[in-house]
Amino acid sequence: MDATYDERLAAFSRERLDGRPVPDDLRVLLVAQWEGRTDLTHLLGLEFFGPGELHPFLDTGYLSEKELADPEMQAINAGVARMAEYVKLVARGGKGWVGYWVHPDEPAPRPIELDTEFTLWPMSGSTLSEGAACERAHLLDEPDERAAFRQLAEELAALGLPLGAAEYDALDASDYAVDPERLLENVVAAERAARGLG
Repeated sequence: MDATYDERLAAFSRERLDGRPVPDDLRVLLVAQWEGRTDLTHLLGLEFFGPGELHPFLDTGYLSEKELADPEMQAINAGVARMAEYVKLVARGGKGWVGYWVHPDEPAPRPIELDTEFTLWPMSGSTLSEGAACERAHLLDEPDERAAFRQLAEELAALGLPLGAAEYDALDASDYAVDPERLLENVVAAERAARGLG
């Protein structure tokens, strides 16, 4: 890996992952994007955030002053802002954005999706690239998602990004230790209660 990207990777880690190590597959994908190679990111349907782009959970710029003053909306905004501690989004893709679920009770970071309605979706696979490949396999014009995933895994490997699971059925589809959507509901409920909203 070219050492010229070490500083950019470190900055990305600080801004997007709270200083956690950049996973190997993410490192390959980021460097490819920075080099202007769109082959990998195109195959996975990902576009990585640039410096300074706000986490969707922290972005309230799309809300009106009236919405921002509404106690119910304030409770939701406070809840999702707290969730940004555990949901480390790194790219646009999938149903909206993708990244990592890093709750401290989780044995290892897991790939996760956030849709445009702020619903959190667990992803299959143990890495971001496996999760994104699984999602893409469902969308490809191929009647069998297993065949589509295998084809995608072969194309990614040929481009220098081998997946840990080359077969669809080998993907980690186990439950997360902490359910992201349930935690989000609980956090927002606590924020509502703190504001006397019941």
